[in-house]
Amino acid sequence: LLSKMRRSCALLVLLFAAGCSLCAADVGDFTPCLQFFYRSWPPKGLAGTPICQHFNNSYHFATLYSRPRRTPWFSAYLYTVPAGKRPSASWKYEPQLAYPQADGTMKPFPRPPLDQNIVESQAVEHDYINSTYSRGHLNPSLHHKSHDTRDATFTLTNVVPQKTGSNDGPWEFLEQSVNHTLATYCLKEAYVVTGIIPYQSDDHWLNNHRVAVPEYLWSAYCCPKYNQSLPKELENTFPTYAAIGRNDPNSSEEIVPVNKTAKKQFRGYDVRKMSLQTLEMYLKDRLSTVISVFNEQCSGSD
Repeated sequence: LLSKMRRSCALLVLLFAAGCSLCAADVGDFTPCLQFFYRSWPPKGLAGTPICQHFNNSYHFATLYSRPRRTPWFSAYLYTVPAGKRPSASWKYEPQLAYPQADGTMKPFPRPPLDQNIVESQAVEHDYINSTYSRGHLNPSLHHKSHDTRDATFTLTNVVPQKTGSNDGPWEFLEQSVNHTLATYCLKEAYVVTGIIPYQSDDHWLNNHRVAVPEYLWSAYCCPKYNQSLPKELENTFPTYAAIGRNDPNSSEEIVPVNKTAKKQFRGYDVRKMSLQTLEMYLKDRLSTVISVFNEQCSGSD
């Protein structure tokens, strides 16, 4: 009995340390949507609420959500060559975050006033109104072929507060560059994970401490099967490649240097491309835990 009590206490300590509690347990797990992770292996090292993003009777991508921050830690998805125009934004929410009995299918926001359970459980459209931040997709609509998948990216559990100078500048250029690289040289599945790095101290928030603002965004892809005839400038970009982007022009230049010659509206929002190993080094340093983005760093012979 004493041994069982010790094990129970140890489990409670681990849950507390991970920012969880028994009264706010994860609404689900990644089991229904493991296909969005390389070798069905979600990134390791971060604690949060797994969401299998479900829309129009299908799963479209996966998100690890932070309830306290009301933003995602990361979104993971399979890249597909895009087709058609970007859908008009129809912002959605996740009922299962607000109601344990909900079926887990994202829904368009109802007309105000919103149910308080929804407001308390996640970010809502009002959080971004009259702020200096845009809604920055972690899983971008650009990286998908299916109209339903592109539409499904417009859930507020897939976005973070992102400065326009980043969202419409260097980070958008990165998304376009990844799109071109994977469409041209990746021969089979391409797995992408995009996440955030919070401030180390003095967190920035939207709307009276409701939605946490990240200091950096990061992204990495894994393409096990690719065209071996790569141009010289892309020789080190397969099977994996990664990047970190600034979301604050006043951040130090320790991780991402600032290009002083960049256009004024984009200055201070630079993106630094790097190896997966370098990204994981910075994640370990900033998050004080070992983060593994892909199984065996996507080095398997799939």
